[in-house]
This record gives sequence, structure tokens and C-alpha cells, in this order.
Amino acid sequence: MAEAATSKKTIFDWEGKDAKGNRVKGQMEGPNADWVKAQIRRKGTTPVKVRKQSKSLFSGGGKKIRTEDIAIFARQLATMLSAGVPLVQAFDIVGNGHENPSMRDLILRIKTDIEGGSNLSQALAQHPNHFDDLFVNLVAAGEQSGTLETLLDKIATYKEKSEALKAKIKKAMYYPAAVLIVAFVVTAILLMYVVPMFESLFSGIGGGLPAFTQFVVDLSEAFQQYWYIIFGSIAAVIIGFLQAHKKSRKFRDRIDALVLKLPILGDIAKKAAIARFARTLSTMSTAGVPLVEAMESVAETVGNAVFRRGVYQMRDEASSGQQLQAAMAQTNLFPNMVVQMTAIGEESGSLDGMLAKVADFYEQEVDNAVDSLTSLMEPIIMSFLGIVIGGLVIAMYLPIFQMGQAF
Repeated sequence: MAEAATSKKTIFDWEGKDAKGNRVKGQMEGPNADWVKAQIRRKGTTPVKVRKQSKSLFSGGGKKIRTEDIAIFARQLATMLSAGVPLVQAFDIVGNGHENPSMRDLILRIKTDIEGGSNLSQALAQHPNHFDDLFVNLVAAGEQSGTLETLLDKIATYKEKSEALKAKIKKAMYYPAAVLIVAFVVTAILLMYVVPMFESLFSGIGGGLPAFTQFVVDLSEAFQQYWYIIFGSIAAVIIGFLQAHKKSRKFRDRIDALVLKLPILGDIAKKAAIARFARTLSTMSTAGVPLVEAMESVAETVGNAVFRRGVYQMRDEASSGQQLQAAMAQTNLFPNMVVQMTAIGEESGSLDGMLAKVADFYEQEVDNAVDSLTSLMEPIIMSFLGIVIGGLVIAMYLPIFQMGQAF
């Protein structure tokens, strides 16, 4: 299941015959044609033709569907159902009122599936790119228990908190990266255009240049001569890293393990993984999903390979009858406080509530850690910029200062 979660999904057009021999057709997202055929058969339809779409179903001029769009959709649908609006009418209202054409098209297609006899969880399962197993399983649990609007509200809260956590972590990464990029661009401009002007001025001055100035001049000449190699190498490294991270699970796993060992950033990554673990398991526990089944969805949402392996280990131990808190302790990934609160939740029958408190605590911890990191990074980055830019300026003016002293 772990591999299926990471495989690329494609959109297929399909045609088939239902139990009465009527010809039916539709679209479905999936990793391959065989998977799509299997899903069609599970619905009681015999597939006749399955072909890959040459163009994405949601590329008709609309914006890309983001996780935020899915969270808003869940919140709006929960609100409509709580107000007593029928499901199909709720889809009409939410879909036609959406600003993103791609999201509007997706919602109306799900509505068409529901009108055709599918329940909501089945209709959502046709679009795994946008509705993961966690979302579908929770909706299915809500349909079975008659608490769909409550579960949709829980899903919306879960998605909103997850996105807020991601935004905080991205903020911690983007700010220093953006400043370093600006510093590199400014330095490149100085080396390629400003330093050569000073170099032509220095050529008319007798005597040698100070060592620091000579180093900057040599660096400028090398940069002017090999700038395409320097920029090309940087671009190749960045593109290579992004492609390896996108296509290789082993590479991502190694990066995840490395991140946990980094100072400050490792602590933030660990707290974020614990927060995701607690939030996801709390949400699924509230929905009444069995622990062992829930752990598979939890493993794929923790966001770190080390914790993912730990959760799968916990699932295996829980399936053999071991308590969750004992399985957590054996992984050596969770702080004692988390283990003890889990134990109290298991003993008192309020595991979902305890895990929700753990999630709240660690989400706040991530907020505080990111704010502290940002406050720490600002003076460090300013100092770095001052040293780099100021160093170049000083190097250019050193010969002029020497000339002034000579006179």
C-alpha cells in the first residue's frame, strides 16, 4: 500500500456494461489500466474499453487543485449537510460557487457519480489524486454511522491544521533560501559588472594591489570567464536534487533521516511529524476506524520516512495484541510525554481526545520553534549579507585608501 500511495496517477476514459447489459462510461484516476478495470469490476460493471486520456481532466484553463481547495470543499460540504441541505443539492451549491474552474469541474463530476448511484466515499475514491485513503475512509465511516456532516467537519479541521503546519515549516525554509538567492544574484552582478570597472581604474595605478583586492579581482575574472559553467552547475544540482526527490523514494527517505539529525531543523521536523501522527490518529479514532487499519493511513501522512517506518512497526505490533503506548515506546521516536498521554487515553477510553491534545501541543511547539528560528536567522542572514557585500566594497576601496595614505 505504501508503494501505491506514491505511484503516479493517470486519468483513464472507460466504457463497460452494467449488470443489466446497459452500456456505461466514465472517467477514473489510477496508476494503470489494470487497476482501473479492477475498480470498475468492484462496482459490478464489466469493463469493455479502458484508455488513457491524452490530456489531464482538470487542465481546461483552470488553476491547479490545491490541498487548500479540498479543505475548503470539506468545510463547505459539512456546513451544507449540517444545515439540512440534501447531498446532491449541496454539491450543486458548492461546485457552482467555486472560483477555481478545475475544482468546480471535479465537484460536479463527483455529483454526477452520486446521481448515478454511487455513495459519496465511492465517488471520492475515483479521484485519488485529490482525495487520499484517509479522506475516503473517514467519509465511508461517516456514511456507515450516519454522522457524515460531523466527520466532514473533522476532515476539514484536520486538513486546515495540516496545511497551517506545512505553511509554518515552509516559512522557516523559504525565508533564508530567498535571502541567500538574492545575496548570490547581487554578488554575481558586482563581480561581473562593478568589479571590472574598478579593475580598469586600478590598471593605471602603479604598484601591486592589496592581497584581498587581488583575490576579488581574480574571482571576478574567473566568474566572467566561467559564469555559464557556474550557473549551469548550480541549476543542474538543484534540478537533479528535485528530480531525485520526486522520483526516488530511497532518496527521499535518506533526506528525511538526515533532516532529523540537523540542529534546530531536526527538532522542528520531529515535532511536526509527531503533530501529524497525533492529529491523524485522533481524527480516525474519532471516526471509529479500527486502530490497525487507521495506522496505515497515519503512516503515509506523518511526512517523514523514519516516522513512517516507526508507525508501520507499531501497526504490526498492535495487530499482534500489543497496546499502542507499548508499541510507541519501542520505536524510540516519541517523547515520554506522548507515550504517557497515549497510555492514559487507552486506559480511560479517550484516546482520540488525548491525541488531539498532543497534536495541539506539538503544533504550538512547531509554531514557537519556527518563530524562534526566524528570529535567529534574521541577524545571521543580515550579518552574512554584510560580510559578503561589505567585503566586496572594502576590497574595491582598499587601493584607494592606500593611495590616500601614500600622499
